[in-house]
Amino acid sequence: MNFKERFLASICVLFIISIQAQETTTTTVSATSTDISLNLDLEAVASVFGESKDLEDFETRLNNPESKISNLDLNEDGNVDYLRVLEVSEDHTHVVTIQSVLAENEYQDVATIDVEKSGEDTQVIITGDAYIYGPNYFISPYFGITPPIFGWFWGPMYNPWMSPWYWGFYPPYFSPWRPFPPHIYHNNVHGHINAHNRYNHDHVKRNHNAKRLQKSVSHKDFQKKNPGKSFAKRNAGMTNKRDINLNNNAKFNRTNSKNFNRTSTRPFTSPTRTRSSFRSSSMSRSSGRFGGFRR
Repeated sequence: MNFKERFLASICVLFIISIQAQETTTTTVSATSTDISLNLDLEAVASVFGESKDLEDFETRLNNPESKISNLDLNEDGNVDYLRVLEVSEDHTHVVTIQSVLAENEYQDVATIDVEKSGEDTQVIITGDAYIYGPNYFISPYFGITPPIFGWFWGPMYNPWMSPWYWGFYPPYFSPWRPFPPHIYHNNVHGHINAHNRYNHDHVKRNHNAKRLQKSVSHKDFQKKNPGKSFAKRNAGMTNKRDINLNNNAKFNRTNSKNFNRTSTRPFTSPTRTRSSFRSSSMSRSSGRFGGFRR
């Protein structure tokens, strides 16, 4: 091999090494994951709660394949988890627990909603599970329009709701979808956050009675299996998801949400008492009572 041939061969080798290095760098970047707390926006959950007429309707809206409120895939099976809704109550306090259905008899608490009545006022506190969102991540929504679900909680039609659905047995309307990249999820879910509401994150605290009630239905199977994936382990130096939201480098800071393209999202609709078109007639209220509930 003469000098010219050796020179050309060296150039080819350097070119191949450069291409491989670029591919390695690209792979490393694309493999970077985002925090799981970014896959269920609790302000969107608050908005959906305010639009629902009862807890059966609320569970249906959370799992509606058209709106895609959730992007959670905790069990990493390639499909968004079904979110079941459970309720316990005592006197004027109702505690609603949202859980991911992970496998047979395996569930993970995601968030709780405390509904408390004092006189003519009803207060709502939404708490993200500490394992997912970090400790003390609260939202106290102030609704622009009185939610119809308040009338259900305190009215004659109230019945305790315990989701009858579980692993492998889901309502007819539910068709699992693959989770989206976080920026696409946030672009979509932002269209479901009611801008007429206010979402207070300051000076919010659950009462001890609500915590006691919630323990009776709590499941933390994912947390038990993955102790190293707690919020503190995933986000060193941060207290809870609010620190992610306030971090100037956070990709999905709420102050930057105006930069997202919202043309593909569904416009917000005011709370209504009309039965949603996607809801199955086979889901009767009696189906969610304690007889079909699996703990």
